[in-house]
Amino acid sequence: MANPLSRREVLKFGAYTTVGGVLTPGVSLAQAIVTDTKGITARDIQLSVGGAMIPGYDARPEAVGRYPVVLAISGFTGLSEHHKDVVRRFAHAGFYAIAPELYHREGGMQGKDFQAMGRIAGGVTRAQYLGDIRAAADYAKGQPWARADRIGVTGFCGGGALTLHFTAESPDVTAAVPWYGHLKRTYSDAPGVDAFSLMDRIKVPVLGLYGDADSGIASDDVKRFETELRKRNPSVEFMLYAGAPHAFFSDDRPQVYRKDAAEDAWRRCVAFFTKHLKA
Repeated sequence: MANPLSRREVLKFGAYTTVGGVLTPGVSLAQAIVTDTKGITARDIQLSVGGAMIPGYDARPEAVGRYPVVLAISGFTGLSEHHKDVVRRFAHAGFYAIAPELYHREGGMQGKDFQAMGRIAGGVTRAQYLGDIRAAADYAKGQPWARADRIGVTGFCGGGALTLHFTAESPDVTAAVPWYGHLKRTYSDAPGVDAFSLMDRIKVPVLGLYGDADSGIASDDVKRFETELRKRNPSVEFMLYAGAPHAFFSDDRPQVYRKDAAEDAWRRCVAFFTKHLKA
């Protein structure tokens, strides 16, 4: 986006775990999933980007072997406890998953109110976002347990948009799964570049996971994007879950979480990456 997100847009996108309008750490919600580390190795890491360091998080199975890589791109919450849990879930599914903290330079998202979060997320450039994701990919490719020739990318909300942008820009990507990624989002340093403009460059298999009750992403846009992308790339499938709002996978947010849609979408995501990354 050329301008920071407004409070109304932040609320519409439903991108945050909130209490009283503030993204609050340590809040216990009854259905929030907590994935343990039994059988996997999960850790905080540091990633080098242009001479600077940013935090990241990765997880992999404990068993000795080489595992396909999944780049897990967060939404506007950044590297939250929920997103770290998603990274651990991929490790339990037999992948080496890694996530960069996209908002470290801006002080992170924890404890911020809506206006501050919107200003931060809207102010980050496309180049910075993609550079941080590239740093995570390069780090992962250098690990001895990684299959550097098998890289999947997935992301949620703003991370879903970045999933499509990174896939278009990176020849390393083998398969992509955007979760309710904004198809018309642009950035201050690339005002004419949205997912529709990148379709000719997205050549790998894509699974899109969207809700048809998403007030920020029109179902007609999702259908149109799928139709147009499939003309260029036959390995494309988009799901529109009936009654599912934006952020329906966020089990830490009871107001938007939809258990049936989230569980079906997760099964499809894992099966898709298993097919395209583990072969």
